[in-house]
Amino acid sequence: MKTKRWTRSPRGEIFGVVTGLAEWRELNPGMTRFIVLLIIIFTGIFPGIAIYLILALILPMQTDDDIIKDHKGGETIDVSFEEADDDYENKKRKYDRERDWDERFRKGE
Repeated sequence: MKTKRWTRSPRGEIFGVVTGLAEWRELNPGMTRFIVLLIIIFTGIFPGIAIYLILALILPMQTDDDIIKDHKGGETIDVSFEEADDDYENKKRKYDRERDWDERFRKGE
């Protein structure tokens, strides 16, 4: 499932913050929970838990309007042409920067 923005998921274990992040970025929720747990442990328990609780208070609860429907369910994707063009332009800029760095590396700059 993919959502338009980061929201708290009703399918989450604790407040739905991490599951909402996983759904927003189309990641595996179990792996995302594990990575967040490691981050909380290695950065100090209290700051990580405090940030998590603040996010639980700030993030809105997920609604049906936040879910992006795909063609698999027979429904259309809710993405505008402007969003697709912006995504293309961002990827093109990233590719151009990477190609520039490759050329500099080959020239020995």
